[in-house]
Amino acid sequence: MQDPVPENESTTSAETVPHGVGPWEGEWPTEEHYDPELLAHGDTRNVIDRYRYWRMDAIIAELDTRRHAFHVAIENWQHDMNIGSIVRSANAFLADTVHIVGRRRWNRRGAMVTDRYQHVVHHETVQEFAAWAAAEGIPIIAVDNVDGAVPVERAELPERCVLLFGQEGPGLSAEALAAAAGHVEITQYGSTRSINASAAAAVIMYEWCRRYAG
Repeated sequence: MQDPVPENESTTSAETVPHGVGPWEGEWPTEEHYDPELLAHGDTRNVIDRYRYWRMDAIIAELDTRRHAFHVAIENWQHDMNIGSIVRSANAFLADTVHIVGRRRWNRRGAMVTDRYQHVVHHETVQEFAAWAAAEGIPIIAVDNVDGAVPVERAELPERCVLLFGQEGPGLSAEALAAAAGHVEITQYGSTRSINASAAAAVIMYEWCRRYAG
């Protein structure tokens, strides 16, 4: 069924509504994925035009039909502020699920509400997370610049995998590194030893998509 709002177009000019679109103009669409409240009052959410005026559960259901085969996992021992940004990138690159390992609470500010559209699950410990991955038959790929890590551009990156990231500063714990089937790092060209954790996650997710996304 064709969406009445074409891609990259809106029913209201940007001069009228700086962010998003205003109330639907003309006869309302009748398809179930549209939200009457949004049709009546406008849609200022940070979503692509394809999903304008859609109900949130309808957006999630549509994303679920085409999520990619990779998962993302993040160790959360120090309430790292990068976690929200990593969740936002996971949504942008259409990761299957984000796994928070360690503390249940995490700083959602950087997610910019994208966690509402992204599956996020929690594992109390690395052992619990590793047991889940083993039961699902999904290899864990640790991303950290440790001895023996292979530059990602030369590494074997399985299509179905879980990409595991550590925290800003300490990186991945020894237990997490031991649970991984492979270790990759990002090639750098300047003087700094490492890059921001959320930036590193975005680079690796993009590399996966470059190889496998249609």
